[in-house]
Amino acid sequence: MATQGSPLAPEVKKCIVSVKQYFDRCRNESDEEESSSVQRTANAFDVGIATVKRVMATYKCNPDFLQIGSIERGRPARAISDSIQSIVRSYIRKANQSGRCITREILREYLERVAPEESIYIRTLGRTLDRWGFTYGKGRRSQHLKEKDYVVAARQRYLREKRANRKGEDTKRSEVYLDESYVNKNHSNDFTWYSGEDGPCVQKPTGKGDRLVIINAITKNGWVPSAKLVFKSTKKTGDYHGQMNLELFSKWFENKLLPNIPEKSLIIMDNASYHNCIASYSAPVFSSKKDTISRWLKQNKIPVRDDCLKAELIEILERLSPEPTYIIDEIAKSQGHEVLRTPPYHPELQPIETCWGIVKNEVARNCDFTMANLVIQLDAAFEKVTSKTCQGLIKKIRQIENSFWEEDLEREKVK
Repeated sequence: MATQGSPLAPEVKKCIVSVKQYFDRCRNESDEEESSSVQRTANAFDVGIATVKRVMATYKCNPDFLQIGSIERGRPARAISDSIQSIVRSYIRKANQSGRCITREILREYLERVAPEESIYIRTLGRTLDRWGFTYGKGRRSQHLKEKDYVVAARQRYLREKRANRKGEDTKRSEVYLDESYVNKNHSNDFTWYSGEDGPCVQKPTGKGDRLVIINAITKNGWVPSAKLVFKSTKKTGDYHGQMNLELFSKWFENKLLPNIPEKSLIIMDNASYHNCIASYSAPVFSSKKDTISRWLKQNKIPVRDDCLKAELIEILERLSPEPTYIIDEIAKSQGHEVLRTPPYHPELQPIETCWGIVKNEVARNCDFTMANLVIQLDAAFEKVTSKTCQGLIKKIRQIENSFWEEDLEREKVK
């Protein structure tokens, strides 16, 4: 059967032509018009009369069109998956370290070899690199792609804090990694065994279906006990960020996470907007409104003119203001914990990201496209992430941290 709004597959078009011709041959002599066979064909395939007429008209003009595959509608998918971000970062860093010239064209050729499933377009690649914190500038020998300074600085501050928390193979304070994710009702494996004679015939619903948003955290001992929160999303598009806000996150953070982690833990999270909401008494940030920045400067006896532009106020703020105070940090501090944020564009430094992959793969293997089964399978999938899993992931992350630290110091020597 045809799906409304989707182009007809070649097989469906063939069937429409065959059925229409059959009804024409069986038509009674009293039926002077062809409309009856068109109507019956449309009813048989649950399509419109206009669709049947269009298929038949195209067939009469060019019978070979039935052998041509359907043309994809809409704009081609040009977004580059964030899953290859760590591959790109590693490749660019090694090229920079060896002094090799690196451009978008060279990078695209490399990605086409290591990630052939990606659609790589030069302009899209450029925008993606900018979003991931890279820039194109003059190097020691030639023009090349390199990481932006603020990304390098943020990574160095993060690694310094992580290394200060180490005590041999263990840590001084327990490290807690938290994150949010989501899984769709129709999340299933795209690959399956099938008969070569029959071809693939997997009946899957169209679209991704309803979704569940998940919040959880891990330590070296596995999932934090009683910290898991799962709720149904009211949106079917976008990611989980559209369903999260400070109120929901802070309630989970204070009531489900903090009571279940070791004392004086180091809580590691990313830079999602609801993680970084500033307190009312905090120094403003660059994105704050002009009146807020001006009022804070005047309250702190920093003279500013009434006709100053916001750009001028930001210059003063950049020189004089302390680090902002975040609401989540204050909640953690009140119970003896400390918050540390991963540097931007570094998902490879979050071991819980791999945990999500394990959970989603297990859900995909047991999908039956119902929400009731998704809830059951999601609970079972969490059991696949054990303390041994988390210990191995955290050990691997430490190796990546060491690599970043050593490479940054080595590159600094030649500047």
